[in-house]
Parts: sequence; structure tokens; C-alpha cells
Amino acid sequence: MHRLLVVLVALALPLPTAADEVVNVYSARHYDTDDALYKQFEADTGIKVNIIEGGSDALLERLRREGRRSPADLFITVDAGRLNKAEELGIFQPVSSSVLEERVPGNLRHPDGLWFGLTQRVRVILVSKDRVKEGAITSYEDLAKPEWKNRVLIRSSSNIYNQSLVGSVLEAHGQDAALAWCRGLVANLARRPQGGDRDQIRAVAAGEADVAVANHYYYAMLLNSDEQADRDAANAVRLIFPNQDDRGAHVNISGVGVVKTAPNKENAIKFLEYLVSPQAQAIIASGNSEYPVTSDAKLTPVLEKFGSFKADDVSAYKFGKNNRNAIRMMDQAGWR
Repeated sequence: MHRLLVVLVALALPLPTAADEVVNVYSARHYDTDDALYKQFEADTGIKVNIIEGGSDALLERLRREGRRSPADLFITVDAGRLNKAEELGIFQPVSSSVLEERVPGNLRHPDGLWFGLTQRVRVILVSKDRVKEGAITSYEDLAKPEWKNRVLIRSSSNIYNQSLVGSVLEAHGQDAALAWCRGLVANLARRPQGGDRDQIRAVAAGEADVAVANHYYYAMLLNSDEQADRDAANAVRLIFPNQDDRGAHVNISGVGVVKTAPNKENAIKFLEYLVSPQAQAIIASGNSEYPVTSDAKLTPVLEKFGSFKADDVSAYKFGKNNRNAIRMMDQAGWR
């Protein structure tokens, strides 16, 4: 009788449903298109996506503080340097997925499956159409040549995008040559580093310098801006994908990894695999005019206009690992 009662009670209890399935995401990306993508995943799978947004450093500190009690299944951030920091803190666990390994190129994912690239970000050069002849500057190395003294603008050394750029130069040329490049670049600055990437482009358009370094999507933002002044600034400069005759343009990533203590690991992997599908890649990249990591996703109209380019295929894992050395080198060079 007792056994029968237990069975009857068990049958009366509600069974888990798709609605009970969740994946908890800590994300340093903040785009409306990402939200639309999460909702589409929920509709397609019945797995609810819970999002906690914040700055990358703040989220990493939260994960560190929560430890094993953290509800986080996935951590999304921008830049290989930040992914490396998360790895050093022991945030991620390895993931083995044939879908992810087939869809995400090897240089855009961790060699042991700790994280995977979601989008690509190209560090480009923008020059004044009026004051810089075509072909006068074609590479990152050119930025350090004496003829560009007092003509170059770039953000501060505290900017993670610049740290990863230096990390890639370090990977390409070694310690001594990379330090010499940093010193040459600093000697050519038109002003003390200030502002964001769009500010560098605007300053070139305003005649304060002739050359700027920025991520490609900031240029795209100005081209598509509702403000006429921003569109005018974008149209006053020419986009250059550097190093097309050798290693290719430096490509960084936004990326994601499964948290070591993820309570919903299988759902996290499902979500990861969904994020690299052609449809999801087109959506997630369009929110910021980024390049998808997969070759079969549709590009935004502005990226189509930029045309094709040769990308540096150095592993994001490698230049991300160079972050500490890059920061030390920038400091030695007087890059403030």
C-alpha cells in the first residue's frame, strides 16, 4: 500500500517541461539584435535565456565572487585579451562539439575548446582623403615610419583593442621589433591619446591629424549615423585594410565560453551551437556591423560595400595570451 501511494504521488507531480529549461548568460555585449536572437532561440527550443549584462571586468569579478554557487552557464565578452583573462581566472570548462569545431575556424577558437569566437572585429586604418595619397600607407608597420610624425591618432594603451593589436604585432615580429614599432608609433602621435575610436576618425576629418586607427564597425556606425556631421566625417576618410601584401589585417573577436560550474551545461552547448548557425550569425553580427565567424552568413550592406580583404590568420588564442607582454611593452614605449 505504501509503495502504491508513493507511485500515485509521483504520477501526480508535474513533469519537467520545456518551459522549465533555462540557460543563464552573463554577457558584456549589449545590442538589441542579441536580444532578438535570444528570443528566437527560446521560441525554437523552449529553453529560456536569462541574461545578466554588464562590463566585462565587472562580470568576471561577479563570477569570481560567486564561485561554485554561480548560476552562470555562459560568459560572453569582447576581445581575445578578455577571453584570456577569463581563462586565467579558471572561469571556463572545455567543450567538445563537432558543430562548433566545424563551424568556427580554428584560429577563432581556443585550442582546447574553452571559448569560441562569435563575431570578428577588424582593426583598420582610416586616412584623410584630401591629405593622404592612395597607397601612401598600407600596413600597421607604416604607422611607425618617420614620415607620419605628428599625423597619427589612436586610443590609449589601456584600450583592450590596442593591446590585442600590439599582441598580434608581437606574435608576427617578436619582442624587439614590436617594441620598436610601439616607440615609433608613439613618436608619430598628433596628440596625447584621448577618446574612443569614433573620436579618432572625427578628428582626422576635422584636420587634427591625417591617420587614425579604429575598429571597422565604428567607421560603419559613422557612415550609417543619423547625424549629418558623423556621415560627413566618415565620408572625409578612406578605409584601409592593412597588410594586404603580407599577413593580412588584424582580426579580433567577441567570444563565449561555458562556465566551469555551469548548472545547465547541455543547454549552454545547445545555445552555443545555435549561435554559430548561418541565421544566428547573420543576426548577431548585424547588430554592430561586425563580421560573422562563419563563411556562410549574410553580411550587412555596409560590410558588402567594404569589399573583401585578407585577414591575419594568427590564432586569437596566441595574441590574447600576449596581453600582459603587450601592456608592458606599451608602457615601455611611453604609450599612455
